[in-house]
Order: sequence, then C-alpha cells, then structure tokens
Amino acid sequence: MNSYERFMIALQRAKPDRVPLMELEVEESVRERIMPGASLLDFYEQIELDAICIFEDIPWKDVKKNIKRDHFGILRRFMKMDGPTWPFPVEPLVKEEQNLDEFLETFQIPDPFDPKRLQTLRSAIKRFKGKKAVVFGMHSSFIYPAFIRGIQNLLIDYIVNPVFAKKLTMTIVDYFKVLTEQAIEYGADAIIECEDYCSKTGPFMSIKHFREFVLPGLIEIGKVAKKNDVPFLKHADGYMWPLMDILVDEVGVDGFHPNEPTANMDIAEVKKVYGDKIAVIGNVDCAHLLTFGSPIEVKEATKECIFKTSPDGGHILSSSNVIHIGIPPENFLAMIEAAKECGRYPIKS
Repeated sequence: MNSYERFMIALQRAKPDRVPLMELEVEESVRERIMPGASLLDFYEQIELDAICIFEDIPWKDVKKNIKRDHFGILRRFMKMDGPTWPFPVEPLVKEEQNLDEFLETFQIPDPFDPKRLQTLRSAIKRFKGKKAVVFGMHSSFIYPAFIRGIQNLLIDYIVNPVFAKKLTMTIVDYFKVLTEQAIEYGADAIIECEDYCSKTGPFMSIKHFREFVLPGLIEIGKVAKKNDVPFLKHADGYMWPLMDILVDEVGVDGFHPNEPTANMDIAEVKKVYGDKIAVIGNVDCAHLLTFGSPIEVKEATKECIFKTSPDGGHILSSSNVIHIGIPPENFLAMIEAAKECGRYPIKS
C-alpha cells in the first residue's frame, strides 16, 4: 500500500496498513536543517509523510525590511517565526476614515485564473499523483475579511455594518471558490480549508454571528469539493467543541484537523463523538512537547496518541498545527519514526 492509498483509506474512516502521516506545513528552516538545499518538493519526496499540503503561490511584493504586500494589497510583517502563508497584517487594508461602500466599489481581488497562482500545486500533482496525497490548502470566509478590515472592526461590522461584512466576505469566498475549482481540476486529492474561529477557551464570535457571516462561505467551498467527489477537510485551532456539530452535520466535513490538545480538544473524545462521520487528524502537541521535549518524550506521546485514537481506523497523525521554526528537526523525525514503529495495523488500544 502506498502513501496515497493509505491516506485516502483513513479518510474513509477505515484501516490502512498503518496510520498515515500529514502536516499542514513543514517550515522552511526545519526543512533546511533536515535536508540542506532541498526544494519543497524534493523534501516531500524524501520525508515519510503520506499527504502533503500545498497552498496558493502568493506573489509577495517587498515594501521594506520584513514588510511585504500580498495579492490582496495587505501589508504583512514577516517575523522570524512565520512560515510563507501566515504573516499577520501590519494594519487593516480598510482605513478608519474610509467609506465602506466606496471601498467595496474599488477593491480589487487577485486574478484567480493567473496560472502562477497554483504553480507549486501543479508541480506537486505532476510529481506525486497516485503516490502521495496532494491536499490543497485554502481559506474562505473569515481570515482574509479579518485581515482586510481588522478583526475587531470586522466583528463590530457583524453588528453595525452587516451588509458590508457580508459583501466583503462573499467577495473573498468567490475568489477561493474559483481557486478551489481549479485545484480540483488540476488533480488535488483533497481540500483543506484553514481558518481559526476560536481561542483556547471558545469562539471569537457568537454562534449566531458564525452562522450568519462565516458559515455560508464555508458551506460554499464545501459544495465545490462535494460536487467533485473530493474530500473536504477543515483546519481550525482552539476550543472548537461549540462549533463541531455545525462543521460535521451542516458543512459535512470529511476530516477535522488538528484537535488542539492545549485547547482541551481531546482527539480520542472527538473520535468517540464524531468518528462515525469524519476522520480525525492530529494531534501531537507542537506548542510545548515537540518544541521543548526530548525525542524520547515525543515518541512516547506519539505512541499514546496512536494507541488511544487509531485502533479502529479513521485517524491521520500530525502535529497539533504545523512543524514550525521552533521545533527541533530531531523531534519531528522522532514523531515520524514512532508512527512507523507502532502505527501498523492491527493496533491495540
């Protein structure tokens, strides 16, 4: 059984030959310390992950030191800990004194048909199709509206400027719908929508506002995947229990990542409650254990995660977010090695 088959069987909530591995991202500095000089795809060729996640290629424009402008026109600050898709905005794109209707009239979204936008994805599909699962990572109805408006302003807009908030959100969703359709047409094996709605204690917004402003766009992206028979996965950090029923029963996600352990998302409990409907993906702690623990401690935690989550299938192992710059390479490799050692079926709990 190869990596592609292993991953897809687990997504179907069945048992492959062993527990598959995936990561949302392995940050460049970690890759460089493991395989100096290797390109992203050369790295993924050699590292024993069964699924690789590829995001759109953002044409960053240098503005000044550590500041770049993204394809939506947002100024974003590159800090040492940031990967290529995660830098936070310096300031909202919408200025405080700006008329909101005028902003929408002049706001230019990127061209989703620009062939350079999915160049890395196309290369990954050409290289790995049928051998490793290629997952397209994208966004929809919250992160970019929050970047453009400022998260506090956007949440206020949900109350005082709801028409603007909905128009802005759906403009962004329409861009990512087209991008997702193209990714599927090129041959992406799965889609993972990556946006956070919760802190470690609960949602940033009310459930009512989530349903009204965020959920419609998320459902639209899910429909694109579903109509093409492509699995639709969801990434969301934080304490997601208040939103899980919505994701599973109304959006119809096929898998959920990362079940963040430091936010009281016990992956075994998530599996117990929702395992008849979704695959669970996660959740070796990358905030503390992978960052500060020893390889032996990482191995033990990885084995514990497998023993409590994997026995009846439907589990894909990953870190609890990404393999970020603070994680020693030896700990990342220890997690992979532990999965190979104890993740072969049958697995006893």
